[in-house]
Order: sequence, then C-alpha cells, then structure tokens
Amino acid sequence: MFNNIYVGIDDTDSQTGMCTTYITSVILDKLKSCGYNIKGYPRLIRLNPFAKFKTRGNGAVSFKINIKSENDAINIKKIVLNYIEDLSQLQDERTNPGVVFFQGKISAELERYAMKTIRDIVPLKETLALAHKIGADVYKFKNGRGIIGALAAIGCPLPDKTYELLAYRLPENYGKKRMIDYDSVRLMNEKMYPQTFDNLDNGYIAIEPHTPCPILYGIRGESPDMVLEAHNLIKTMEKIERYRVYETNQHTDMHIVKIDKIAHMKKYGCYCVRGIVDDNPHTIEGGHVIFTLKDASGKLECAAYEPTKKFRETTRKLIKGDEIIVYGGIGNKGTLNMEKFCIQNLSTLYREENPICDCGRRMKSAGKNKGFKCLKCGQKLREGTKIRLEVKRDLKKGCYEVPPSARRHLSKPLVRFT
Repeated sequence: MFNNIYVGIDDTDSQTGMCTTYITSVILDKLKSCGYNIKGYPRLIRLNPFAKFKTRGNGAVSFKINIKSENDAINIKKIVLNYIEDLSQLQDERTNPGVVFFQGKISAELERYAMKTIRDIVPLKETLALAHKIGADVYKFKNGRGIIGALAAIGCPLPDKTYELLAYRLPENYGKKRMIDYDSVRLMNEKMYPQTFDNLDNGYIAIEPHTPCPILYGIRGESPDMVLEAHNLIKTMEKIERYRVYETNQHTDMHIVKIDKIAHMKKYGCYCVRGIVDDNPHTIEGGHVIFTLKDASGKLECAAYEPTKKFRETTRKLIKGDEIIVYGGIGNKGTLNMEKFCIQNLSTLYREENPICDCGRRMKSAGKNKGFKCLKCGQKLREGTKIRLEVKRDLKKGCYEVPPSARRHLSKPLVRFT
C-alpha cells in the first residue's frame, strides 16, 4: 500500500477560455480544506510544442498527495473528477480532458514515456497501454486525449527546472482588459532580473497573457522564493482571486535533441544541429526570413518568422558560409522554426570595386569584357579587373535568441546559460 497518490490533469482548456493550472489550483485549495497534505509544489509540464492536437499552451499539470487509507484515494478521485467535469471547456469539440491517478514508484519507463511526449508524438493507444501496465487509473472525458499529457506530467523528470507563479483573476473579469500597474512590473524587473526573467520585452509587459483565460499574470524564475518576492512587488488595480507557484520544465530546452546529421531530423521534432549557411537569408511574404542550412548529410530550410521581430534583423546578417548551431522545431512543412542560433565561425564578406586610376579617380567600366576607363584623364585598362575588398561584418560570434514575446515555453533563454 503506497502512502502517496499522484494526480495528472490535461486538456481542460480551449482557445477561448479556462486554464488547466487554474482548475488544478481550485482543486488543490479544496483538497487542503479537506485536510489533505499536498507534497511539494504542483508541476506544470510543457509538452512537444509541435504536437498536432496540442492545447493552447500545451501544458499538463500534476501533484502528489499524502493519503492514509484507500478511502482517502477514493475521496480525492471524486473531488478531482467533479471539478474537472464542472470547470473544463467540454463544450469545445477540441477539449478532451484526461485525468490519471497513480499509486506507485516513478519508474525509468514512465520517465522515458514523459520525455517522448516532450520530444516526439505519442499516440493515445501507447499511453493507455503504459497506464494499464503500471496500474494507473485513467479517466477520459469525451475522447480523453488529455491522458497523454496527464501521465507525462506525473512521470516527467526535472534535472533542470524553473518555477512560475500564476496569479488568477476573479471570474467576472475574464475577457476584460487586465488591470496591472506596468510601472510596478518594470520596477520588479529591475530588482529581480535575472532571478526572474522574461518579465519585459522592449517595453512590452511579457508577464501578461493576451487570452480570455483566468490568468492575470505569470512570473517565471529560478526559485519559489524569487517568484514570490517578485509577485509581492507587483501592483494591480483588480483583485487577485488566488495565486500558486508551480515547479516546471519551462525554459530548460528539455524539448531539444542534439543531433549530428540534418538528414536524421524529422517533422514535429525539436533539435540542436550544427551546419553551414548555404545561401544568403531572404525575406518572403509575411516578413519571414528564410535561409538554407547544410551539412554533409543534407539541407534544411530555417526560418525566423515575423513574430520574432528584431531576431529577423540578426538573421538577415548571416551570409553563405557562416557556421552556426541552430535550435528549434520542425513544423508540418518541414521548415525549422528557429528559437536561437549560435555563430561558431563567420565567413569573410567581400565587396568588389572598380580600380583607381593613376590620376586618383575611380575608373568606370568600358563595357562588357572591355576593361575600364577614366572619365577624368582618359586612361584605359583593357585587361583590368575589379578590386576585391574585405568588408567588416556587422555580426559577431556568439548566441542570438528570439525576444520573450516570441519565446516558446520550453525554450531556454540565454540568461539561463550563464
């Protein structure tokens, strides 16, 4: 008999509202009021950002509770399932909640499964088979696709982790403009960065969602104490219903797989790969910047999409021959959506100019294959060639990343590399 029960929840929200973390927070407060002991922090686990049927933030939640009897387990299940049914966006055809209860040891097999949901695509059938094998109780609402993330949230290892404090709004304020004192956010960032990060983005308040969900703001940081201190510095003009700190795999690059060959990369995977820029980046319709990366095994189209803003300007400065390491994920069309890149070696950039005449004036072309002539003194160079001059690059070795407003939940910001 195990004295702990793990609870995993996913796919309760929709594009138009609700949030799995909010429902979980409501459940946790109810369980605590019933006298149950929640062990540690609840976990917010982000899954593969390129999964076809992902939820809005593609995050699943889990928590662990101490139990003293089987009656405790039965009562906990009843409370959890009632709140999932009452609060989930079940009217949305794309919302398919799943809940998993597990009493047992987190095995290496369960951890591998969790990592697969973050780096690959896992079918529902595989999840059900593993749940049955380890003796987990599975509850599906509608098609129950959420059990994939629910089981992963229970089993996910966290060798690197961050924390997020989520403050929630009163229900009557859902969908209304968020009333946050932006000056207090800026002051908080001045005091707390980099222990909390992605608070601001060139004046834009990055802690504020732009969906009609229950979240008022979210603060991400390196420890529970840091995000709580930051929370206490923020002023709002609307009442906070509740708040909660989550332990998470956000901003750890857990989704990234280091790979040696471009040819081994596949759709819906997230990779770190080294290669050579094969053509000068160019801008296509929509403002997206595209270039080709190559290695001995093949080629890959890379993109800095329009929402990455100034990151595109840096991408445009790359030239053919630059050696870089690229981080990102491959979408349905086979293009790698860049999250960051690190320049290993810069190719030499040249420009060509006409030769200088003996009189000091730059010469003009005399026509195709006819050399050059000076318009000032008339001198001609029938066998002359253009002069090749090295151009100083407006780019340095190092790493460059998308701004916070365009950063994926799992992508590790450069500030966390130091």
